[in-house]
Amino acid sequence: MQSRWNDDDARTYMEAAVAAGQDPDLGLRVYTSRIIGGDPDLVLHGGGNTSVKLSGESGADIIHIKGSGWDLDTIEAPGLPAVWLKPLLAVRDGEKLSDPDMVALLRKNLLDPSSPNPSVEALLHAFLPFRFVDHTHATAILALADQPDMKSAVQRIYGDRVAFVPYVMPGFDLSIEGDKVYRANPGCEGLWLENHGLFTFADTARASYELMIEFVTMAERELAENGVSIAAPQESDGAADPAFLANLEAVLRRNGSPFATDLCMDYRSTPAIREHASKAEVAAISSRGTVTPDHVIRIKPWPLIVEPGFDKDKIASALEDYKERYRAYFDRNAARAAEPKTMLDPYPRVVLVKGDGIVSLGTSAKAAKIGGDLCEQATRAINAAEAYGRYTPIAEADLFDMEYWSLEQAKLNVGR
Repeated sequence: MQSRWNDDDARTYMEAAVAAGQDPDLGLRVYTSRIIGGDPDLVLHGGGNTSVKLSGESGADIIHIKGSGWDLDTIEAPGLPAVWLKPLLAVRDGEKLSDPDMVALLRKNLLDPSSPNPSVEALLHAFLPFRFVDHTHATAILALADQPDMKSAVQRIYGDRVAFVPYVMPGFDLSIEGDKVYRANPGCEGLWLENHGLFTFADTARASYELMIEFVTMAERELAENGVSIAAPQESDGAADPAFLANLEAVLRRNGSPFATDLCMDYRSTPAIREHASKAEVAAISSRGTVTPDHVIRIKPWPLIVEPGFDKDKIASALEDYKERYRAYFDRNAARAAEPKTMLDPYPRVVLVKGDGIVSLGTSAKAAKIGGDLCEQATRAINAAEAYGRYTPIAEADLFDMEYWSLEQAKLNVGR
């Protein structure tokens, strides 16, 4: 992976921040957030988060942290709301906070009460003792993070430079666990989040960003040394079967469907998608879950899988099977939840056509495109993960907790 850092661009962002009455490091934070967000092999559509710690006008420290649901590739200063740092640090050794309490803490300490909610991982950013913190869901990292028992491999690849954090639910629990791991490995330059992604941190914007590039490159090298090439982002080069799409649309528009009124479809067929869709075991692989936890709110836990050329009756039958499976998944997992859950609609957001392509579904063109982009990255990561070992994302119970987590669902309401 190549660094996109450019001294002239960085200077331009710093000067723009100063002209706006802001700290030049906030300008650099916007700049490196954008070059991270501009690389689809690092983050996509609201994924990842970044922060910078600064001194406020009163001399007290503040942290600018990405607002929940904002896209890094287009972020501006308002998308990095400022929060007083000291009250956040005070909870690191205290009692566990509930989700509402954590959100209330973050909102109470916003400098501007009209700002968006800070990222659900704001506390971990606060706890790490560095000015700049970056978090991504890089494709090469996911191909390795979604392997079983990777702790020793991470140690072999990175030595003491990256510390391994076992999978923990994002939010308060991850912030506490990540902080404990960092404090047990105080010389590390990054945190490897099992089944999730990578954090890097440093006291300058460039150093934190280029650590991210270096560590992702090391993951790419690990794959290559094991005979695994990870494809670059690919454009769709196949044409959908119009008759099949018409049949699919007719079935999805029936009464009771979330797509009865508004339906947009994003069809993708790339070499990587066709490789994935042509696997004999594609149904089993797809059933394991999403490549990083937060994707589940966009594309559901698994796709609807059909054969090319299915007519309306066969599509309808496959859809009913999918809905029954989803209801069973909900019932199974809702029964163990600490609070009552209300089932979301049981319709798929992705249709995988065996050997052919993927159709992402949404009630808007934007939602369908987001799903398509996530699937494009996911298939490349899954192909590499399967070639390296065995694609093993988070367990079903953890995936359900993410799908039905109110803080993740709230992201869907940003920018609709």
